[in-house]
Amino acid sequence: MADRFRSTEGLIDALADAEFDRPPALVSNAHITGLGVARALDAHGVPVIALDRAGGDAGSGDAVAHDGLAPPSDAVDYAGAVTYPLDDLDGFREDVEAIVDAAGTEAVAFGCMDEWALSYAEADPDGVRLPFAGSDTLDDVLNKSELYATCEALGVPYPETYRLEATAASGTREADATVDEAADALGFPLVVKPELKRDFEEAFGTNVIEVADRGEFEDVVAAAADEEIAVMAQKRVDIATGRDHSLASYVPPSGSDDALAVVGNAAVRYPRNFGTSCLVETADEPAIEERALAVLDDAGYHGISEAEFVYDTDREEFLLLDVNTRPWKWISMPVAAGANLPMAAYAAVTDATYESDGVEPTRWVYLRDYLSLLAGDDAFWDQLSAADWRRLVSGAFEREGNLTTGVYHPSDPGPAAKLFETEFVDREYYCSC
Repeated sequence: MADRFRSTEGLIDALADAEFDRPPALVSNAHITGLGVARALDAHGVPVIALDRAGGDAGSGDAVAHDGLAPPSDAVDYAGAVTYPLDDLDGFREDVEAIVDAAGTEAVAFGCMDEWALSYAEADPDGVRLPFAGSDTLDDVLNKSELYATCEALGVPYPETYRLEATAASGTREADATVDEAADALGFPLVVKPELKRDFEEAFGTNVIEVADRGEFEDVVAAAADEEIAVMAQKRVDIATGRDHSLASYVPPSGSDDALAVVGNAAVRYPRNFGTSCLVETADEPAIEERALAVLDDAGYHGISEAEFVYDTDREEFLLLDVNTRPWKWISMPVAAGANLPMAAYAAVTDATYESDGVEPTRWVYLRDYLSLLAGDDAFWDQLSAADWRRLVSGAFEREGNLTTGVYHPSDPGPAAKLFETEFVDREYYCSC
């Protein structure tokens, strides 16, 4: 277990004395999603080095502050800071190459947020194997204009969307509406989305903005134009609560015919209508799997991904909203169901082997958010049974039943203990996933 989150120099010194019998995994970030990936790989004996940005003041010795939950896990062998790639991509590359050099073996990178996955691909550090497609392919999938154009060509339903003339100079495709034309077609409220969300998030602090009237709409588009960010206007979908579905998959370089995939239903979100998933369960929705894999295949993407669909009550069909080309918060659900996506990705670029024994019905719960919902929303009814709660409290869920969790594992108590330690202090980890 990593006994501390080290400085870059401290991590390099520690790795110089380490020995690895196979390529270690570089897992970034070192929080909830990274923890899920680390546990999935550790179950097959893969050593894990968790890398993240430092979180404030220096600690004692070679340790630095970090509020993420992966470093206390028994699944993480070493953990430490690297230059945040959005601040300095060259510095990030140099740090990673120095870490790999100190480890004395090549490594396999797992970027668990968009910025980390894209940065590993763009920096292309020496000695690092990428179990996912390169940066050009990632950009095509993450670019909403390209994604929706692919949906249009394949007949995959998606929300009504217009690329706006006011920001077309920064876009990758021609505009198809002015602000007035989009407003007339969509009505209000509507949502404004960027083609590529990284710059938009940096400028606006979010990746989507809902606007209530024409004045707000014009202001947001004008601000995006000033930042030279291409944006689109999208119909605000009347979403059926509890019917959001995603395809969790690993597509190998051989193509989508050989994909390992599980459909998950985000049955409960926190907050309820617009938050992140806190209860997800396997679902039988072959149309979602077929449509998502068709989009990935058309883009030439290989690697782990989550294709997000919402159910539009007006159109009475599932609409593709987004594709995340990396692991995500509930990555441990498909793993527990029998589809260890991180291990399949690792095996594809190393001498390791992995084959799924089949997928079983499984539910995943993130107890921190689920308990907050139970405590704070009188309209929400508990969807776990008394037997589920007994298995959770006793830890028996790790050995029996069809329920797994994010963070809380009695057999690996460090992350949950750290969550208790950091939950009630006046600071917030930079990423909720």
